[in-house]
Amino acid sequence: MKIIELSKAPEKENTHNVIAKGLYDSEQTHVVHFELKPGEALKLHKTPMNVLFYVLEGEGIVVIGDEEESVSKDMLIESPKGIPHLLRNESDSLFKFLVVKLKE
Repeated sequence: MKIIELSKAPEKENTHNVIAKGLYDSEQTHVVHFELKPGEALKLHKTPMNVLFYVLEGEGIVVIGDEEESVSKDMLIESPKGIPHLLRNESDSLFKFLVVKLKE
């Protein structure tokens, strides 16, 4: 059994300049915990694999391709590979979510 405690997980340097902590990395799956402060956002980008976002806390906006939706705690969002996507926090509180990259 392997247990990873968020408070002890290493911060990951990222092009988005936001708080990101790597929780898990294997040949098949990559899991990162993101925290967006009010006004922060991930930059629009594509990934070469399918991605899942799971909202842990707060509210935010998810943009995938031409679609834009408000999301909140306990929602799971699927983002297909190769489609531009971003998440942003337009609220007054923290927006925390997991990014799960499903490697092929």
